[in-house]
Amino acid sequence: MTELFKALKIEKNEEHQEINLVEISEDDLMEGNVVVDVTHSTLNYKDGLAMTGSSPIVRNFPMIPGIDFSGVVRSSEDLEFSKGDRVVLNGYGLSESHYGGYSERARVNSKHLLKLPENISNHQAMQIGTAGYTAMLCVLGLEDFGITPKSGEILVTGASGGVGSVAISILSGLGFSVIASTGRLSESDYLKSLGADTVIDRNELSEPSRPLGKERWSGAVDSVGSQTLSNVIAQTKYGGAVSACGLAQGMDLPSTVLPFILRGVSLIGIDSVMAPMSKRERAWDRLSKDLDMEKLAQMVVETDLDKVQDFAQPILDGKVRGRVVVNIS
Repeated sequence: MTELFKALKIEKNEEHQEINLVEISEDDLMEGNVVVDVTHSTLNYKDGLAMTGSSPIVRNFPMIPGIDFSGVVRSSEDLEFSKGDRVVLNGYGLSESHYGGYSERARVNSKHLLKLPENISNHQAMQIGTAGYTAMLCVLGLEDFGITPKSGEILVTGASGGVGSVAISILSGLGFSVIASTGRLSESDYLKSLGADTVIDRNELSEPSRPLGKERWSGAVDSVGSQTLSNVIAQTKYGGAVSACGLAQGMDLPSTVLPFILRGVSLIGIDSVMAPMSKRERAWDRLSKDLDMEKLAQMVVETDLDKVQDFAQPILDGKVRGRVVVNIS
């Protein structure tokens, strides 16, 4: 008898998109050489876009959403992985062209899997999730550029969200003085508990301003994009750098070349979806060493596979604080 398991599936009929919790078998999964029993996934901004259909994230229908997951290897055709190995997968087309993490089982390409550090549990891996892994990539981008705590303050935009919350915790733990920008000043105590020294209203950065502003920070982690990113760049100190990884405000960049040619500011693009495995391994290794797991636990809201879609619109509206862990099994 064929064994069935639960999965959340997005289906589209003409222009109408709907999401249902269904039962499927391994025969229904997409191609790959490793089968994983999924234990946890997360809700990220991109997941909200996919489930609401607000942006054409999903390229093929039907689709199982969830851009990341952690789990335990069930079977493998690759000798690098054995039954029982604890693994994590971020991006690589999950929820876009390949079935994602909102399923009790997944079949994926072994080249996309990473074995979890011993001191990070499956649950903690998805407390971190793609947002936290992306935050670490942003921090590594600043470090590789030469930004240190002695360089000056670091700005984090979208501070109450997943990337922002983890970035604040990591940066403060490394000794940086952090300015947190948020649209919810009511979250100031939360942001300061993560390590922010100063909290500012996002309205200071979200409206059009001069191509060059007062020099305020030596580096920044931006998950917002659009006018906010333009203002962040315009107020970065001489020789500073900005790690850009998101587009919550928009995908445009209404800027000028002045910050780049008059102040030597650098814009570092951060891609988490197709990042090479060497970068992923470095990021997860650093997360295992530099992320305060007690602070991480403060950021987390828990939900289940049958309730995760209730968070889809709220995360797009900026109403979700920190990280959402989806308990799959």
